[in-house]
Amino acid sequence: MTDRRRVEYPAPPGLAHADALQRRPRVAVVGGGIAGLTAATALAERGVEVDLYERESYLGGRAGGWETTLADGTPVTMSRGFHAFFRQYYNLRALLRRTDPALVRLTPVADYPLLDAQGRTDSFRGLPKTPPWNALVFALRSPTFRLRDLARIKAAAALPLATVRVPDIYHRLDEIDAATYLDQLNFPADARHLAFEVFSRSFFASPSDLSAAELVTMFHLYFLGSSEGLVFDVPTDSFPAALWDPLAAYLGALGVRLHLGTPVEAIEPSRTGFAINGSTVDGVVLAADVTGLRSLLQASPGLGTPSWRERVLGLRVAPPFYVRRLWLDRPVRADRPAFLGTGSLPPLDNISVLDRFESEARSWATKTGGSVVELHAYAVEQDAETLPKRLLARLHELYPETANARVVGELAEWRQDCPLFGLGDFARRPAVETPVPGLVLAGDGIRVDLPVALMERAATTGWHAANRLLAGWGLRGHPTWSVPNEGRLAVLRALATRSDNAGRT
Repeated sequence: MTDRRRVEYPAPPGLAHADALQRRPRVAVVGGGIAGLTAATALAERGVEVDLYERESYLGGRAGGWETTLADGTPVTMSRGFHAFFRQYYNLRALLRRTDPALVRLTPVADYPLLDAQGRTDSFRGLPKTPPWNALVFALRSPTFRLRDLARIKAAAALPLATVRVPDIYHRLDEIDAATYLDQLNFPADARHLAFEVFSRSFFASPSDLSAAELVTMFHLYFLGSSEGLVFDVPTDSFPAALWDPLAAYLGALGVRLHLGTPVEAIEPSRTGFAINGSTVDGVVLAADVTGLRSLLQASPGLGTPSWRERVLGLRVAPPFYVRRLWLDRPVRADRPAFLGTGSLPPLDNISVLDRFESEARSWATKTGGSVVELHAYAVEQDAETLPKRLLARLHELYPETANARVVGELAEWRQDCPLFGLGDFARRPAVETPVPGLVLAGDGIRVDLPVALMERAATTGWHAANRLLAGWGLRGHPTWSVPNEGRLAVLRALATRSDNAGRT
């Protein structure tokens, strides 16, 4: 929270604790990912009784991890892949600070270079933090985005990049795909990997399937609207050890009942609340992923209005992604970055050297003299059968020292459960509030009119969902934050307003 222009949304007023009520409300939280854990924390801290149901045997959702073993019997923790914890993720960090006030269980990744197909590398190391100087310095020193390219950018089309305001930006650009918008912008071809790799493929979608409004909002969140910088943190250990095991203990001390490995099949509303898994509760937070949310709604025909149900059932998932983690018998060269973006070198999107920052992987590497490397492929739409071999070939091409390495252990994950942020989806996306009193939604696929995304959107909707329920019982809510919800430069905002007014006339 170094950006003095960050926006704080104060906690809704009310009683400090449910002990002041005649009866403590009881809430079921469905889903133990970031959104569900945030909502459970917010409710339990105000004295609400909470039952959290998670179909998996672990917490954290898409940022979770689970115990397994390698072929030789070595116990390890597997996950769905690398996650970047940016400094702009104020609401996620507020959750993590419940058990780690100084965030010592996060460590910075000083740089994450981006390699293009011609072998040119862009770096974020040492950039100024404050816009627009960060963008200008980046352009001046980039081998793929040159100063003359900056001069060719079409100013009128570029105004939305510097004047983002949610939800206005979605009214302007949500019906345009990201690839078309960059064409309109005259964005240089050599630098397309920056926009597509860092932003578009972070949403597990190809540029032709991603809303331009989402792309522009991401530029604002990470680059042009925030002075927190583009350095991000990663957990110092596996996700369970660093993040979710401590939070589970914290929730347990607050009286939260965690029901792991316990799916919710249906929800039945009644005049006194909701029937869920044999219990009656006063409120429900639906924080399942898109697939789980749709399945639950289909099994609960009495829940909600037809138009609202249509919105929820209309949520779409992005193409599948693949994570391949390799335990190698020799180290990766010491000068290799901990994280390398390779989105312009299909099918590989990035390489993570886990033993550089994760203690479990580092312990294994120290003991064996090897290394733990993770390969990611996003938005996989073809040739899935040959994908593992092609990823390995890319690794050998980029890190030749791995070509003769023996694979001591290997684990892989195919998943397809991330929300798709496609053209026109924003207007149809369900919001936190629902037409059913006592029922709220949370998750990274749920609409919230703030410049947030990915894990931060999940955490933000979790706080908002809890605040909605708390307000209904007269209990005080929790504050939230965001990067500025407008462009940072007044002159550009004025130009954008003038352009909009001219367009209307």
